[in-house]
Amino acid sequence: MTACDPVTLEIIRGAARAAQAEMEALLERTAMSAFIREKKDFYTALFDADGAMAVGSDLPIFGDIVGPVAERYPIETMREGDLYWYNDCYGSRGAVSHSNDQVFLAPAFHEGRRVGFVMGWAHFSDIGGLRPGSISPDATDHFQEGIIVPPVRLMRGGETNEDLLRTFWRNSRFPTQSQGDTRALMAAVRLGEKRLAEMAGRFGAATLADAFAQLLARTEAAVRAGLRAIFPVGTTRFADAIDTDGQGNGPFTLRLALTRTEDDRFIFDATETDDQAPGPVNLLMHPDVPGMALGLYVLQGQPGQVLNAGGPRAIDSVLLREGSLLAPRAPAPLGLRGLTMMRLLAALHGLVAVARGGEAPAAHSAYVVIALRGTADGRRFLLSDGIGVGYGARPFADGTDAVYFVAQENYPAEFMELTYPVRLRAYGLNLDSGGPGLHRGGCGVVREFEVLADEAMLAVRIDSVRNPPWGVAGGMNGGSGRAVVNPGTDRERILAPLSDGTILRRGDVFRIETGGGGGWGHPFDRPPARVLEDVLGGFVSTDAAARDYGVAIRDGAVDAAATAALRAHRPPAALFHRREYRDAVA
Repeated sequence: MTACDPVTLEIIRGAARAAQAEMEALLERTAMSAFIREKKDFYTALFDADGAMAVGSDLPIFGDIVGPVAERYPIETMREGDLYWYNDCYGSRGAVSHSNDQVFLAPAFHEGRRVGFVMGWAHFSDIGGLRPGSISPDATDHFQEGIIVPPVRLMRGGETNEDLLRTFWRNSRFPTQSQGDTRALMAAVRLGEKRLAEMAGRFGAATLADAFAQLLARTEAAVRAGLRAIFPVGTTRFADAIDTDGQGNGPFTLRLALTRTEDDRFIFDATETDDQAPGPVNLLMHPDVPGMALGLYVLQGQPGQVLNAGGPRAIDSVLLREGSLLAPRAPAPLGLRGLTMMRLLAALHGLVAVARGGEAPAAHSAYVVIALRGTADGRRFLLSDGIGVGYGARPFADGTDAVYFVAQENYPAEFMELTYPVRLRAYGLNLDSGGPGLHRGGCGVVREFEVLADEAMLAVRIDSVRNPPWGVAGGMNGGSGRAVVNPGTDRERILAPLSDGTILRRGDVFRIETGGGGGWGHPFDRPPARVLEDVLGGFVSTDAAARDYGVAIRDGAVDAAATAALRAHRPPAALFHRREYRDAVA
């Protein structure tokens, strides 16, 4: 094998990342569904010739993408022009964790030699199932969540199996949209295949292989060194909980343990996590996920590092218990696994916070999803909206406001009103939703819709109400979300945070409020001038400034004497803190 020198390594790393970004741009610009085009719920990656992900970006919640295909179609039998496809959660052991995400995978060749793989996946808005959108808290098994595609060969030598595609599209309530998204995803993967072959032609296949091997080894070494710096020898534990499965069960607790042995092996153990849920909040967690997620934390702020399959290699063993919330038995429903996924990520930060005495981010809320379905002007519509929340404060800065997952985006108001039969009456930050602290937790979002269709059915997905995001090092928990129909009227009603089947009619107003992130550090240590900025900026109310921060504000200025009196009575602090949030929905 030809060794890749350090300069060439960085050029190849940059070229691979550029190819990935080009794939994403093509997919974003050519897809038809809003969840891909506007919300950017997709991902691309490049793999080495053996199927290990060598270059990806910051979305760690998946596992071995190539393995499920290779079990059915051995790698050595693959040809140039092949394209493989699946969305089978159980068949991939959690490499894809809910059925809406379609995975397309292609081998790349140069001069007859396989030089790697290219993958793209994207969230398809409707693939059949119990309700439009294919995701509902009412689902009781995985088959109610849409068509399941096992690993299949969609193209052989450049020839497409159109019958397979027609079968898939026939299972969608929005087949034209599904067709457009499929073609966009196929085109993006084909583009990546071309770019990877060009890289092999430019640098040589052997040099490219060595570069990918070095990137994998470098990531593994960096993550392992980061874990050694964070975790002492022994076992570190943390637990967190999701509220409910939407079917009257819960809460469900995630119990995590990370053990560092005397010889510096790392063992992740989630066997004490609660049993699987009857409702669809189960997360079929691939064993690669803890290493990916902790790798994302460890590598932040390290330019030149890439998150790849080297991250999972830094965890020597991952222990799960079959039949638990993180390793459910088929056909347990999985459609709302995002709630559990977000709590898992927060709990992993909790492990870091325990190990480092609070030097870690506070918890975040789980991003909120609503689905409004119906018919308007003789056409079926599906408004599926993921809405941003507040992220936890950090030891050095406030949390981020209004974030929808990692790299995805909130729908613009103009797009909403032009595309769906709704009028957006309000859109802004959710006042007082950020957890108080020396560094404030990020605030959630308020959206208020007026329904313009004669009738529509609403589904809501909110978590972290009974168990709001915890604060760290004396910081308080973030605020909870809620869903209200016709707020401020005699017809006002508060919806269950995880619910489906609510019927709205023309003129009804639906208000969604999302939660915030936990605070970091004691809120009485936040400088009064910064609290005043928060009040003037619409993040914190004057009442909360006095109650939570001990800062009295009068006529747009800090009342120094009253503030000193309030701060003379300093509440006690704790490493982790949850208070009963005043607006929590029982």
